[in-house]
Amino acid sequence: MTWIWTIFLLLSVLCAAATSQTAALSAAVLSGAGQGITLTISLAGPLCLWSGVSRVMEESGLTARLSALVSPLLRRLFPDAWTNPAARDALCGNLAANLLGLGNAATPLGIRAVRQMAQGTGGQASDELCRLVVMNTASVQLIPATVAAVRAGLGSAAPFDLLPAVWITSLCSVSVGLLAAKALSRWVR
Repeated sequence: MTWIWTIFLLLSVLCAAATSQTAALSAAVLSGAGQGITLTISLAGPLCLWSGVSRVMEESGLTARLSALVSPLLRRLFPDAWTNPAARDALCGNLAANLLGLGNAATPLGIRAVRQMAQGTGGQASDELCRLVVMNTASVQLIPATVAAVRAGLGSAAPFDLLPAVWITSLCSVSVGLLAAKALSRWVR
């Protein structure tokens, strides 16, 4: 990834020099850096809020109840991982964070689940591991907290008005992804 960004940067500088637009490039770099800082600061508050809500949910046992609610589905999708308590807890936490739209909180839990699920596989991804990657990539969200924070940071009057679209698209993407993973797992064998 570092090479890609380095190539983009060098191409930008070369194109700006070739077209005598170095002043415009400098202005764009400074403007973009300022906008990046502004966006980062505007996202910090909502992310802290939702991370705190996630922690309160965990402490109050609401996450455990949510996990119990989705456990029949997870038990069917991840039968081998379900027998490992550490993998099961990481899976449930990952799903709860994804449902809340907290991708930043879901990532470490997903990595923990992957590590638990990868033990004893000899370095080859199992079907369950592939399903977990598909679910995390598609990410079913009930409350798209990060997207709403970005929208609020950019001045949206109603940052959560996209909820129905998020629900429909995330449900469709996860369904199609899981069906494709199931079909490909049969085809590859």
